[in-house]
Amino acid sequence: MPSVEYSVISIGTLSKNPLWGESVATRTPHATTTLVRDGGRMILVDPSLPARVLQARFNERTGLLLKDVTDVFCTTLRPVHRRSIEAMPEAAWWVNAGELEAYRSHLQGLADSSQRLTGEQQADVESDLKLLERFRPAPDKLAGQVHLYPLPGPSPGCAGLLLTPPATTMLIAGDAVLTVEHMLRGQVWQGCFDTEAALRSLQDAVEIADIIIPGHDNLTVSPRRWL
Repeated sequence: MPSVEYSVISIGTLSKNPLWGESVATRTPHATTTLVRDGGRMILVDPSLPARVLQARFNERTGLLLKDVTDVFCTTLRPVHRRSIEAMPEAAWWVNAGELEAYRSHLQGLADSSQRLTGEQQADVESDLKLLERFRPAPDKLAGQVHLYPLPGPSPGCAGLLLTPPATTMLIAGDAVLTVEHMLRGQVWQGCFDTEAALRSLQDAVEIADIIIPGHDNLTVSPRRWL
């Protein structure tokens, strides 16, 4: 069986990084975007850059076009992780079932209290609810060597993808591993849905993977490989 392949398309960043002493937003945030290839499947994870920018970056990194993507997987439904997903209308859109359920419930709650929303906010909620109709609950196995890996805490149903080629394990961790520096310090995102669960997910990611792709940073070797 050919080995699964991956390419980092775009390295993400945070709007503000408290570990750098930043307390206010200083840049536009975007998530790390990764392409996974397994057989005939091309799975784009967290399409975060604006569509026009992502199209150019995708071609620079792969020689392909976004229309060649067969599947999109979002590690979370936070808007920054799916900014340009509508640029791939023919692909299958996947997210962990728990994340889909929690985010739909959140949006429905906002819609039910629409008297407290501005017209623009109400339109945004309705647009997101319609967008969710396109998502499918991800199966435990997206492809031959691509497995769903739940990492709850940053959001209710945050989940990554575990790649299992013959000689190593690689985890696309999403916000469970925010940046390399957060990982090395054993810290999680300040805006986590459940901080204790996020800390357990961070530890789990470090223990299971040889190579980790954080949610907002470049890929790195797991610290346990240094021991």
